[in-house]
Amino acid sequence: MNLNFLFIRRLILVLTLINSLYAQTPEKSIKASFISEKIVIDGDLTEEIWQKAERVGKFWQNFPYDTSLAKVKTEVMVAYDENNLYIAAICYDSVPHKYIIQSLKRDFAYPISDAFAVIIDPFSDMQNGFTFGLNPFGVQREGMISDGGGFGSTAVWDNKWYSETKRFSNKWTLEMQIPFKSIRFNEKLTEWRINFARNDFDLNESGTWVKVPRQFNVFSLAFTGKLEFEKPPKKSGTNISVIPYAIGRFSEDYTVKGSQKIAANAGADAKMVLGTSLNLDVTVNPDFSQVEVDRQIVNLTRFSLFFPEQRQFFIENSDLFERFGFRQIRPFFSRRIGLADGNIIPIIAGARLSGKPSKKWRIGAMNIQTADATINNVKYFSQNYFVAAAQYNIFKRSNIAAIFVNRQQIDTSGMSLVNFNRVAGLDYNLRSANNKWSGKFFFHHSLSNKNNNNAFTHASWLEYSSQNLVVMWNHEYVDKNYNAETGFTPRIFQTDVNGNINRFSYWRLEPYVHYYFYPKNSPINKMGPGLYFDYYANQDLKTTDWYLKPYYDILFGNSATFQLFGNAYYTKLLFPTDVTFTGQSKFTNAGDYYYQNAGLSFRTNQRKTFGIGASSSYGTYYSGTKYSANLDVSYRLQPYFIFSVSYTLDKIYLPYLNTVELDLISPRIEMSFSRSLFLTTFWQYNSQAKNINFNARLQWRFKPMSDLFIVYSDNYNNNDFSIKNRAVVVKFVYWLNT
Repeated sequence: MNLNFLFIRRLILVLTLINSLYAQTPEKSIKASFISEKIVIDGDLTEEIWQKAERVGKFWQNFPYDTSLAKVKTEVMVAYDENNLYIAAICYDSVPHKYIIQSLKRDFAYPISDAFAVIIDPFSDMQNGFTFGLNPFGVQREGMISDGGGFGSTAVWDNKWYSETKRFSNKWTLEMQIPFKSIRFNEKLTEWRINFARNDFDLNESGTWVKVPRQFNVFSLAFTGKLEFEKPPKKSGTNISVIPYAIGRFSEDYTVKGSQKIAANAGADAKMVLGTSLNLDVTVNPDFSQVEVDRQIVNLTRFSLFFPEQRQFFIENSDLFERFGFRQIRPFFSRRIGLADGNIIPIIAGARLSGKPSKKWRIGAMNIQTADATINNVKYFSQNYFVAAAQYNIFKRSNIAAIFVNRQQIDTSGMSLVNFNRVAGLDYNLRSANNKWSGKFFFHHSLSNKNNNNAFTHASWLEYSSQNLVVMWNHEYVDKNYNAETGFTPRIFQTDVNGNINRFSYWRLEPYVHYYFYPKNSPINKMGPGLYFDYYANQDLKTTDWYLKPYYDILFGNSATFQLFGNAYYTKLLFPTDVTFTGQSKFTNAGDYYYQNAGLSFRTNQRKTFGIGASSSYGTYYSGTKYSANLDVSYRLQPYFIFSVSYTLDKIYLPYLNTVELDLISPRIEMSFSRSLFLTTFWQYNSQAKNINFNARLQWRFKPMSDLFIVYSDNYNNNDFSIKNRAVVVKFVYWLNT
């Protein structure tokens, strides 16, 4: 008995020892040295602090593999003073002076450029953070990270920070100066979460300091180390930014005689940091005209397309308001504000409070007031838009979030008691600690002056992702009485032949599975089959649409891709419909339609200066046939010039129409004269919209975050090239800091 007991004790001891040998590598950390001396941001790293500071390296590969240390060497140092966080890095080269970058324009695409980036989580919650990046030519990119970084970062967020790089024969070096007042953080914390990422595309390698499994984005906050401060960073004085603008516009509508107009406008935005974690944004008489035109898309569906927000005021912390619901079930969509029936409605003023007052809470509130307007003899009363949102973190990386959206009309008698629309909702966002499980579950309800019975929507999404297997489940239900007027719910609306808009409830199921193989000693990095299914039913659970796509993906180690696919469809047309969506007078009859096609797509090595992406498919289409092709060609004379052209062709044959051809051609030229002067020109020929558009934009960034734009645009009829309208816009934006 004693021998048995002794054996068990020794067995436990041995198992404990084995477990310790195979335990997870201790968490990485880097110390930030507090300094009082001044650092000159020149990329030279000659300051004494960079000779004494702790250096970390030993980056892990993220691509093409994730089982070994990076081949290219990178060393990083961190320091800070009362006002700034400083980051320096030495990026050794595999081949001297051979860099792959897209242009000298700010906010470059990190995945396809030689670059270095820092990923910062100042609240150590592994859910929200910031990223700052540089390429070897000193071009900046900065972005906000939300949802744990599972979707990467958004580069539409802009802020002031300072940096420089220097190139040598066997390396390039960099320095970053990030003002503490540019980011939000908790003053009580002496530890933040941090990671560093590096691309060397001549060697075709992407790596990170803290290992990130290759199925995940390098900006994922689940994989970060510790940034240790000697003492907590503090708020550094006042932080108020005033951003005035002035704009002048000449326009002419050639379809209306004597329509030449010269107009001018001015206004301002202001940003005020309240404490270290909350930000107040105020706008007065904002100009929400976009200096960049939306890229056109051929729409062969019965539903509206989604175009992302590009207006600056709505962008910072936009995920706090915009990420509720799903892609086609959005309780709030900011592009609804300031627009009515396609017409621009003046916005008087707006304010937004957003931020993270504690590690657990993230809050936001926004209020926008529009003005009265009369357009084409139609009176539009002023509207007040109010949105409030809050997130509360639970478990390690998940949160519960609530939203309230209110649109209230203000007419001649004051606030209207009958013209309003409100939506309230609750979302649960799931992220596991190891990032393999992701999900969302929500319930939203609308309230209007009528039809409030069952005016709700609910949905669930759950995804498991490993290196070999990705499995996803999604369900949605939207009742026809759910009414998110300041949101985006295109699927419940269908238009009949008389132009009447009908509302329908629907169920949706969307399962997906993909399996990857990783061949050894092969030019193929990974490959494997996948199956996607998209199913719709009405309120009575009778099928209305389904779409099935089996496919096989091949991803090469040099970044080229190839896919074989098939598509099978079932569509129940509730009304006679022009399925070419070109305004034809002859319709496809209402009824049940089964059709299918097959095709392939590929993209060449994205590291090369000349690249091609193409796809093609052919098969049946309702009662006829359809051939589709897409072609993207680009040439890069880096870093100064990019020429690209995209072409989309849909050739539809229907018995009662013969052949309808839809063409969308868009050549584009981007020129970077320096890191502060850019010219972008593009054309868009769209036969479906019967329009040709030309746009040219000159941007001069004469100071950090301060710009002069000169924009020229015109539109022509595609049949005879007669001009429709023309406009020249000059816009001046200046960023003033305290």
